[in-house]
Amino acid sequence: MDALDLLLNRVSVTRLCDPAPDAAQLDLLFRAALRAPDHAQLRPWRFLTIAGPARDQLGELFATALQARDPHCAQEALHKARSMPLRAPLLVVVIAHLQAHPKVPEGEQLLAAGCAAHGLLLAAHAQGIGAVWRTGDFAYDAQVAAGLGLAANERVLGFLYLGAPEGRVRAAPVLDPADFVSAWPSR
Repeated sequence: MDALDLLLNRVSVTRLCDPAPDAAQLDLLFRAALRAPDHAQLRPWRFLTIAGPARDQLGELFATALQARDPHCAQEALHKARSMPLRAPLLVVVIAHLQAHPKVPEGEQLLAAGCAAHGLLLAAHAQGIGAVWRTGDFAYDAQVAAGLGLAANERVLGFLYLGAPEGRVRAAPVLDPADFVSAWPSR
């Protein structure tokens, strides 16, 4: 797959099944992620992989966090929280590891970590691996962050769900750049 085809046709794949990416594929995913733009070479990112029984543990962490937020939540909501990590054989938690720096503000470090996540998604697409970036309340929950072992200077940017595409992968929508690009100053 050539680079432009990759960039123009990557889509989120929400229906995922076994197998998870193998060790060689994962190595390429993370190598691609590490090529993200990175002012001052701070490497403001890290990743957690969650597979196998650890997905059940993450589901329990989600349910515990939900109950802490809403002690009267419905059993259906708890079941849904427990089931979320089971929607793919592998999850990668993308973490922004923020550092004090006189020339690189936190916002720039968050963008760099986001670019690392996007690089990982592109590398997944290039290898035929289905992937989707999910956030939701649990990505921003302090109890989830603590349960994942995040330090005070870290934030979850999202959960990348990875696996084999189940069914047909949809085509990327065709967007017109003219709808999003304008010259400055405008006349």
